Amino acid sequence: MAQRTYYAPKGGLPPQRDLITDRAVFTEAYAVIPRREFSDIVTSCLPFWEKTRAWIIARPLSGFAETFSQYIMEVQPGGGSARPETDAGAEGVLFVVEGEVTVTLGGKAHRLVPGGYAFLPPASGWSLRNEGAATARFHWIRKAYEAVEGLAAPEPIFANENDIAPNPMPDTDGGWATTRFVDPADLRHDMHVTIVTLKPGAVIPFPETHVMEHGLYVLEGKAVYRLNQDWVEVEAGDYMWLRAFCPQACYAGGPGNFRYLLYKDVNRHAKLGGFGR
Repeated sequence: MAQRTYYAPKGGLPPQRDLITDRAVFTEAYAVIPRREFSDIVTSCLPFWEKTRAWIIARPLSGFAETFSQYIMEVQPGGGSARPETDAGAEGVLFVVEGEVTVTLGGKAHRLVPGGYAFLPPASGWSLRNEGAATARFHWIRKAYEAVEGLAAPEPIFANENDIAPNPMPDTDGGWATTRFVDPADLRHDMHVTIVTLKPGAVIPFPETHVMEHGLYVLEGKAVYRLNQDWVEVEAGDYMWLRAFCPQACYAGGPGNFRYLLYKDVNRHAKLGGFGR
């Protein structure tokens, strides 16, 4: 199977000669963070991480993301953490876009290279180290796991996108496909992180309007996205947050594939607290 490409931010600052005008948008229904915004001045350091910085691109916040947080982690050679997750109730997904990392869980080491995916259950006691010679960059999506009585927590998963055949969407002639790392029928999982691929000319042909919140990071290519009532241009390295029920559609204009890493919350009842109770 052909290798894919993955955009990874490098930091720095836009040159002084650049215009201030940008594609950045923040609304009650969606946000667009263009790749130019991933500068040195917006990085964070995290407790118990060494030789590491993070771009925090989504976090639970009134009027913004509600169900998840998403980071792009940058770990220098020899860096990492023996205690990366300080919240015992948080599950996580890692997706590597550059370099390599070694994740150790239950005494077993797993080497993740670009396209590498890991699902890490809550309280699993994992650790991470960059044992390579180059800087590693990866996405880290975190969510408070919603346990359900009678359903056990899911097991860890380690995989690579390049070993998984995308699933074509019905009636699209393969123009729109999803790479899944988790069985959609496995109700133990309360979030899915997938990769969506649209070939040049492919479309999401209707404004999806649904309960699932989304985080979308463009890995490759460019497209025009319909968000609520607006058309916005996006390209590799851009990030989009979509509130639940925000109408969304897409046209992939080419010349290459348009691909993005997609988060969504799934498989749980809607919370009813706080409304007349």
